[in-house]
Amino acid sequence: MNDVSFASLRTPEGRALLDEVRGTAPAQELAVATRLRRDHPAELVSAALAQARLRERAAAKFGAEDAARMFFTPNGVEQSTRTTVATYRARRLRALGVSGVADLCCGIGGDAIALARTGIRVLAVDRDPLTAAAARANAEALGLSELIEVREADVTDVDVSSYDAVFVDPARRGGRSGRSGGGRIFDPEAYSPPLSWAVATALKAPHAALKVAPGIPHEAVPPEAEAEWISDGGDVKEAVLWFGTEPGLVRATLLPGPRELRGRGLPDPPVRPLGRYLYEPDGAAIRAHLVAEVAEELDGGLLDATIAYVTADELRPCPYATAYEITDRLPFNVKKLKALLREREVGVLTVKKRGSAVEPEELRRKVLPKPHGRNAVTVFLTRVAGAPTMLLGHPAHA
Repeated sequence: MNDVSFASLRTPEGRALLDEVRGTAPAQELAVATRLRRDHPAELVSAALAQARLRERAAAKFGAEDAARMFFTPNGVEQSTRTTVATYRARRLRALGVSGVADLCCGIGGDAIALARTGIRVLAVDRDPLTAAAARANAEALGLSELIEVREADVTDVDVSSYDAVFVDPARRGGRSGRSGGGRIFDPEAYSPPLSWAVATALKAPHAALKVAPGIPHEAVPPEAEAEWISDGGDVKEAVLWFGTEPGLVRATLLPGPRELRGRGLPDPPVRPLGRYLYEPDGAAIRAHLVAEVAEELDGGLLDATIAYVTADELRPCPYATAYEITDRLPFNVKKLKALLREREVGVLTVKKRGSAVEPEELRRKVLPKPHGRNAVTVFLTRVAGAPTMLLGHPAHA
């Protein structure tokens, strides 16, 4: 999509086409496009169909109602913050007393929208013309233009001194905003702009939140920052470096909820024999290096010193980990596992792994090529005291 075709979508003709192509199935696109090109420019028809596809993809992040009114770029859909996470972060800023935020590297405006919906005034900045146009269109489409000012500029040239908080979401891919593609970037100094610039900018504001990759090395977290890892529905979504809150604090936040696990500087949990229950800590707790805090709540220990599975003898409710009752422990052996599953009439197999090179889908095909049994089993591929091990069990609920 280019700037011209995007602008044409916002004309009365473009909006009418967007309404007409809404819900078009992939198999129908060619016929629909052929029909519409009789009365409309081919480029506009193509842009409308492409936008309809993007809106369908975006519904998972933004909700069907908002996505149906918003405008997207391909990278904008992929890189935008999920609404549940953006809303949580916006509410946290609001609770800090923030009334104005400079949203730097705003993308298509997902975070600016969440901030504005809490009543916060937002300056949304992005240097890419198409992306800035999408952010502006989205603010208008959702009735938030009075609270969101969109500016096309390089974030390093913008004066943010009149805002009491800064939010920075640097590009963590080779390309940005639909202009070009690229793989993920893992070095924080290779972000655009670099993390060092974002931190320096954050330190000048009363409050700041820097969105970073969940895999950021803990040693890259500045001492002035609080580090928070966020998961939504069990999937780790991002890490945030907060300034003006509690320097040095490490926390894991689980959505929905939110449920919060704070670091207490505990030593590594002890390694102990396999108990009746296995607990799989939430990914946010693992990324935040808070497995010790989870183990303490469960009065448990680790199966292996290098693997984040907690084992315990009792079943306890714990919002930060999923519990499984273990029924079998076997050395890793595909033939034995296949025979055991056949004997127990297993038709539904969930394979989880940690500390194993085996691919779950490949193992599933080998041991359960034709699922037809009436029972379900979860298999953990892991190490116990350094030895490759299979643990069989099922979810347990306290």
